[in-house]
Amino acid sequence: MRSVLIALCALLAAAPASARTVKVKDVPGLAAAIKAAQPGDEIVLADATYVLADKLVAHTGGTREAPITLRAEHRWKAAVRSSGQIAFEVRAPYWTIEDLDIRGICADDGQCEHAVHVVGAADGFRLIGNRLVDFNAQLKVNADEARVIPANGLVEGNELFDTHPRKTDGPVTPLDVDNGSGWVVRANQISDFRKALGAQISYGAFVKGGAVGALFERNLVVCSRHRYEPGTRIGLSFGGGGMDPALCVPHWDANTPCDPEVTNGVIRNNIIANCSDVGIYLNHASGTQVLFNTLLHTAGIDFRFASSSGEARGNLASTYIHDRDDATHTDGGNLSGDISDDALDALYKDARFGDLRLATDAAGLAKAGITGKGGDDPRVPDDFCGRKRTPPLDMGALQSSLGDCPTLK
Repeated sequence: MRSVLIALCALLAAAPASARTVKVKDVPGLAAAIKAAQPGDEIVLADATYVLADKLVAHTGGTREAPITLRAEHRWKAAVRSSGQIAFEVRAPYWTIEDLDIRGICADDGQCEHAVHVVGAADGFRLIGNRLVDFNAQLKVNADEARVIPANGLVEGNELFDTHPRKTDGPVTPLDVDNGSGWVVRANQISDFRKALGAQISYGAFVKGGAVGALFERNLVVCSRHRYEPGTRIGLSFGGGGMDPALCVPHWDANTPCDPEVTNGVIRNNIIANCSDVGIYLNHASGTQVLFNTLLHTAGIDFRFASSSGEARGNLASTYIHDRDDATHTDGGNLSGDISDDALDALYKDARFGDLRLATDAAGLAKAGITGKGGDDPRVPDDFCGRKRTPPLDMGALQSSLGDCPTLK
């Protein structure tokens, strides 16, 4: 009993004295709660619609031990509708935004830029379990005017998509992380992102701008849930289309190339489908580990430019892994280029659109060369569904020998 009392006292001592649960039901209440937020506060949005014409900005931060949380009382029942350029902007550390449904409602697509903009000293930001729809970049992360960079963010369990092609000349990338190091993008579902104007090139998610140690894992990226659409759509990328050198860590110099764009990043256990271009694009990405991903109906994996390097291992794809423009990588053993999309389609319920429930048995998986061909790799202890892998590993994002798991939310 004495040990229980000591533990309880320690827990109470660690909790911030000012921590509050602040319940809001309208926009004025929401704006006031964000403005007055203190470490440990939990701002809870009642089931209602919140129409924002201007962005709400978080200037006061939480702490690692006492973050500030902005969440829906019931998942996706707090409906935030934004007609401004940005819905929420976070400029302070340790904020969490959770379980909201945030949608852009601009008449002009060029006006609805971001559901959430994370800027400057916003270390430890977390975006968890939200549904973010109809923005050019649902999440945008970048340094501030003083070159302070938000580090160590987490983007997990969100659903991001657009209901129509974005009619804009600006970038279209649902998850756009510039500069930030140590960001983790995990278990999100990203789909239907298309830029309709200009070069018509769009990405599902990228990190760029001199970042270090980014991780993409267990994401489902379906570039298009329609079979035939114009434009170029790429799944996941370190480097994206490149960063303006003047905005790139560490030099911040217009005359010094942004190279590498990302160092020591990891892309593992992702499912990427139905992209008009490559599923994974590494642009000036040094020391990248591309491990046990499944790519279906894409143009494969590209390492590009001399500073792009690393290892590709355990990946399952119908198309090849390419080194372009003097890039190099180590092939750790992949099932790529030797199996057709038609053959992969036959293994799953609806491979093109991300439903990888099995349509075959163990013998069919073994005949395809998937089960038990990945050896052992401690860098990949689980699979796309979070199930523990036991060696020998199966090729691709799923340990298919364990049976079905839901890949679509």
